[in-house]
Amino acid sequence: MSDQPRQPQTAEHERLSQSPTSDDPWRLWGPYLSGRQWGTVREDYSADGDAWEHFPFEQSHTRAYRWGGDGIAGLTDRYGFLHVATAMWNGRDDRLKERLFGLTGPQGNHGEDVKEYWWHLDATPTHSFAEYLYRYPQAAYPYAELVARNAERGYADDEFELSDTGVLQGDRFFDVVTRHAKRSETDVIIEITATNHGPDPAPLHLAPQVVFRNTWSWGRDERRPSLTRVATDEGEGGSALVAEHDWLGRYLVLADDASDGGRPELLLCDNETNTVAAFGTEKGQAAHPKDAIDAAIVSGDRSLLAAESGTKAAFVWAFDAVPGGESVTVRLRLVREDSLDHDGRLTPFADAAQLVQTRRAEADAFYAAIIPEQTSEEDRLIARRAFAGLNWCKQLYRYDVRQWLEGDPDPAEPTPPPQRLAPPPQGRNTDWRHLALADVISMPDEWEYPWFATWDLAFHCVAIAHMDPAFAKEQLLLLCREWAMHPNGQMPAYEWNFSDVNPPVHAWAAWQVYAIDSGEDHDFLVRVFSKLLLNFGWWVNRKDTDGSNLFEGGFLGMDNIGPFDRSEPLPDGQVLEQSDATSWMAFFCLNMLRVAWELARVDRAWDELATKFLEHFLAIAEAMESFGTGSVHLWDEDEGFYFDVVVGEDGVSTPIAVRSMVGLLPLMAVANEPDWVPGELKDYSRRLEWLRQRRPELTGSLVHSERDGREDTTLSVLSPDRLRRILARLLDEGEFLSPFGIRSLSAAYREGTTVHLDGRDLSVRYVPGESENGMFGGNSNWRGPVWFPVNVLLTDALRTYGVDMSREVSVELPTGSGHEVSLRQAALELDQRLISLFRLGEDGRRPSDPIHVPTGPLWGQAHPTFSEYFHGDSGRGLGASHQAGWTAIVAHLICSTDTDAHTERENA
Repeated sequence: MSDQPRQPQTAEHERLSQSPTSDDPWRLWGPYLSGRQWGTVREDYSADGDAWEHFPFEQSHTRAYRWGGDGIAGLTDRYGFLHVATAMWNGRDDRLKERLFGLTGPQGNHGEDVKEYWWHLDATPTHSFAEYLYRYPQAAYPYAELVARNAERGYADDEFELSDTGVLQGDRFFDVVTRHAKRSETDVIIEITATNHGPDPAPLHLAPQVVFRNTWSWGRDERRPSLTRVATDEGEGGSALVAEHDWLGRYLVLADDASDGGRPELLLCDNETNTVAAFGTEKGQAAHPKDAIDAAIVSGDRSLLAAESGTKAAFVWAFDAVPGGESVTVRLRLVREDSLDHDGRLTPFADAAQLVQTRRAEADAFYAAIIPEQTSEEDRLIARRAFAGLNWCKQLYRYDVRQWLEGDPDPAEPTPPPQRLAPPPQGRNTDWRHLALADVISMPDEWEYPWFATWDLAFHCVAIAHMDPAFAKEQLLLLCREWAMHPNGQMPAYEWNFSDVNPPVHAWAAWQVYAIDSGEDHDFLVRVFSKLLLNFGWWVNRKDTDGSNLFEGGFLGMDNIGPFDRSEPLPDGQVLEQSDATSWMAFFCLNMLRVAWELARVDRAWDELATKFLEHFLAIAEAMESFGTGSVHLWDEDEGFYFDVVVGEDGVSTPIAVRSMVGLLPLMAVANEPDWVPGELKDYSRRLEWLRQRRPELTGSLVHSERDGREDTTLSVLSPDRLRRILARLLDEGEFLSPFGIRSLSAAYREGTTVHLDGRDLSVRYVPGESENGMFGGNSNWRGPVWFPVNVLLTDALRTYGVDMSREVSVELPTGSGHEVSLRQAALELDQRLISLFRLGEDGRRPSDPIHVPTGPLWGQAHPTFSEYFHGDSGRGLGASHQAGWTAIVAHLICSTDTDAHTERENA
């Protein structure tokens, strides 16, 4: 970044310039509260590692969390000490609606599955304004029916959803919209508006909660914060709290007595476990446990409430009958006491409505400056909702693995079972004791994936960089820091198994973020590049067991893409040499080379590292070309495709001849040498020339073309002939090309195909939708659907090929149509197919709408959803339905509409 910061364009840009890091004032308060804390690894202290069973949903109402909290549309501080979240009751439910409900992994016929409807409507990066819609049925919520009906279904069946129960028919639901609007860094208005969309009057309690995270029950820190009822200036109690905490200081939480419901009732208890309800024992029972407010509102049992002070509170507005079509609004104000001036004390909500309008207008101006002016209104909505989801899915992640494993220092709690300390695979994360995080991290999904995943996060950051480049860079650097990255250089994958292997996309994401943020922050490049050198060494030392420059990555985030589980060791000393793992490493090399070029232009000391990555890339490219016994290679000349290969102890290799994404990924390994490199990087250029003369077999992967009388150099593992052959498969509608992107398995296998291996017949079938088996939990299927972020990598590669190497190459799109286009045009067409997933169709639906989202103006027409992956034929959203993480990279495609200029800039 240059010494002179860029001139802020809007009020939100000004706030961002004042608070570039997560520890800065404007980022102190944000929507960092998880949508689900129960069922996470952090809360699992069992011997068998069954996190879902150890802390189930039913106990989330009665049992204090150890490492975090959860809620609906929650607001919390950067360290998660104090939460403010929306809660409600429709007069019919058997419990207060405090958190989102869903099935555990074992309960769902396609894995874990949330059974609620909500949408992230808006949010700015500093959280100066945020808006969240939760759809609440007016009938009793069918918890038991959802569990029972899904248990009856198998892998071949669709999931049984909330809309299938009938409770939403006739629009008999409340839309509950929560808004956060900051007056200053420590002064926030929380406004909740509930609209009855049904035809009849319906009762509703709005009960926003204020909760201190339990930090005092574990024997580590006995200091207790407090929420204390205070009198208002009129001398009447009941509508104000003072919140005191040793780190946060003294805050006031004020309720607007002028809200539609008048003065609310204030209920108090403690955020402590009800041991009788949770475990059937009075041992350790709290006098005022965390479910006391639920009991008071739902059951009328006020015996467990505290009188004047506690650590959990609710302001309760009771509406006996909200008329059909009408709305009610209530407000709270969270303000540090020393931020509240005299007028604010007298009339704390005098300008609340105007503040919300002002912050909304500032959000409009901010996104108008980010999203290109020529963008259609439809695409503008898609991008803005994607950005909103990214901001709402920034969650506080607290996890100290050493403390979690040993239960020390948690002297007030039972010692965890010794099985937890066993080495993997019995013990979970026992070789990650250095990992200790207490950071705001971009999560894939606030309910189904309320934890970071390293390769997911890399894609998030590319989209985030368009609105908040400082946070994007901070995130990429965080996972390279000493308290996250393993001392051996491995990056943590995700909390269920930090040792699992995610594809190495960090370097690509770092370059994208650098380029999006004007390409000036060399300090960021140096910091991330230095740590990625360690990660690159880990890959080479751990995933290339025989030094062949072919890699055995295993899982690599692609789950059940092949005929067997690639994470499991093969029998009899066999080794699986993976086309995708090797391609990922070639891709990693070229992205590291691109960064080294850039750094060496400023500091020649990096020149030799550019040379190192050139040579390593060439070695990998050579291995992909020459590996194998007899006629068997990763590249199959007859098929014109790359395959994984099983190598036996006798050296005989057998291809896993299934056309899948693993054979498309070699396309990613491409880079254009900038025109200035030969003249400025002497070590690199001399070595390259030496290799051309002395080792032509290595430089066979270099392709040269002439432009404007000078030589251009493209590095790629693919020759022009192989490129054309793979693209003929990629762009074939009978194979990989769908109306909405690139499928992960060839549709030529609709009837299935069989691979013969060691006397076994292993079958694979194209499955465009949900998985047909539980190999990876049932909800992660790479046997046909479109996976959005990998598609983005492929279209990015096509644009790169089109800059130099293949400017004159044209392809049929689709294959066999006779319609010839350039590679850059093909990339643009694929981008449009991906974006069209979310565009409203003539039938009133968006292709990406999950099947269970009803039609109509209150549903998909107004609210695009961002699913985990998409049906390979219809584009229907599948998997996690709020994957506002890697699928939100659609905002990157929309904001990079001038993709030709974008690619030229990256390669300039």
